[in-house]
Amino acid sequence: MLPLNEQAYQHLQSLIIEDQFTYNKIYSETKLSKELGISRTPFRDAVHRLAQEGYIDIIPSKGFMLHQLTRQDIDETFQVRSALECYCTLQITRQIASHPTSRPVKKLLKELRMLTDLLKDIIESDGSITEFCEYDFQFHTRIIDFLENRQISSIFATFKYRMRRLAELSLAHEGRLPDTYREHLAIVDAMEKGDVEHIYEITLTHMDTAREINLDDL
Repeated sequence: MLPLNEQAYQHLQSLIIEDQFTYNKIYSETKLSKELGISRTPFRDAVHRLAQEGYIDIIPSKGFMLHQLTRQDIDETFQVRSALECYCTLQITRQIASHPTSRPVKKLLKELRMLTDLLKDIIESDGSITEFCEYDFQFHTRIIDFLENRQISSIFATFKYRMRRLAELSLAHEGRLPDTYREHLAIVDAMEKGDVEHIYEITLTHMDTAREINLDDL
């Protein structure tokens, strides 16, 4: 059975992700902890963890509010994301260039191709941003996790909520779904070719394009 603070964390996280909370409203820790049936100490631990991960802002002596993303949040999130993903795609492409027939590499490329195809299917059907975003994040998570570096995966997971929020906002722009599909395709093509010279720039361009859209929205 999960520890109480982890239960509280997962419960609050689910409520936030499912848009059960409203912006600009203060929520009482006491009231929510009673509703969940968890004492305030483990509940407070969960609240502080969510605040560290950028989900909420703690209002002293009152409770917490949903965090409104700022220009600094966007810049910091994309700086971290670009550093991680550009490094990972470069290292993977180097592996592919050196060992193109290795089983793990072939499996990764197959998975990325499959996810890219699913993005195309969504564009050609109902254009669901939620579904598109889910496969988009599976694509990027496969790349991050391939190196089996626990620290990189942990940092990426910490920023996942902000990344997803920003992705949903940018993908809502007209033409962004097909553009994102093409950018993903370019990343897979470069990796598959072992194009060490260009993969870093291709990945960074994908990050910078989304970043500029999010900043323009402010």
